[in-house]
Amino acid sequence: MNKLCQLLNLESDDILFTQITSSFKEKGILLWDYFVNWEKVHKNIKPIEKELNLLNVLIGKEDVETEVYNLIKEYPQVVKAFPFLIAFRDTKVSMLSDVTEFLYKDYDFKHRVITNEDCEDLTTFFMKSGLGDLVKDKRVKNLVDYVTGVEVGLDSNGRKNRGGTMMENIVETFVKSACNELGYEYMTQANAKKIKAHWNIDIQVDKSSRNLDFAINKNGKLYFIECNFYGGGGSKLKSTATEYVKMNEYWNAQNITFIWITDGAGWKSTLKPLREYFDKADYLLNLEMLKNDLIKNILNES
Repeated sequence: MNKLCQLLNLESDDILFTQITSSFKEKGILLWDYFVNWEKVHKNIKPIEKELNLLNVLIGKEDVETEVYNLIKEYPQVVKAFPFLIAFRDTKVSMLSDVTEFLYKDYDFKHRVITNEDCEDLTTFFMKSGLGDLVKDKRVKNLVDYVTGVEVGLDSNGRKNRGGTMMENIVETFVKSACNELGYEYMTQANAKKIKAHWNIDIQVDKSSRNLDFAINKNGKLYFIECNFYGGGGSKLKSTATEYVKMNEYWNAQNITFIWITDGAGWKSTLKPLREYFDKADYLLNLEMLKNDLIKNILNES
């Protein structure tokens, strides 16, 4: 019988598996910081805010090209804001200027002493990239506000990663509570090097890049926790379950208890590989099960 099944005083593994799979969080686990990392957005804008305000004088100008040239000549530092206006992160770019001879023109946006030729080149970049029309036609009223919008858009690419860290953040709430109550130490993103440095415990790893979401040290006895959330199905779920079967065996062979905490509606259509893990491992948990001090009870039990 599954160790967790015994801990919960359930009559059979089937009952436990049904409890796990019937209480997955189908609505997801979105928290307020999922949408936009505002701190990062403002941090990216602050170093160029003055330059953006200088560039605001171009809005509505009829002869934008001349105005851009003169502005660059008088305030060369404004060029460092150019990449931000077009959602570009690099400080240099090589543009293909001749598609038959494959000739390139290099543009450098770093703040430096700028020659007349540099002014001409950077003015050309401003105009050909579409920024000239943007300010001339008054399509924007304030470039600081405009770049804030650009940064918010770019930040949306990080939502996938934030979705992953949200599961970790939620689980850490319960790990931290259990460890504080029992007087045990834990670490996040644990690896062999950190475990040796902090706890003077040697472990063997299957690959040098192996990180664990959480490691708990119970007086020299280690517990490793991996957690993930799958809102949708796909092959990733099966491969994860298969990998964790091997991980469970690998850590158990070193007297390390492995706990997998997973959740999400994606498992509804991928129960077979999850059941295979369940049958071969001791601890498969979902978020609902954490509410009843289950991590603390596992630490007390084993």
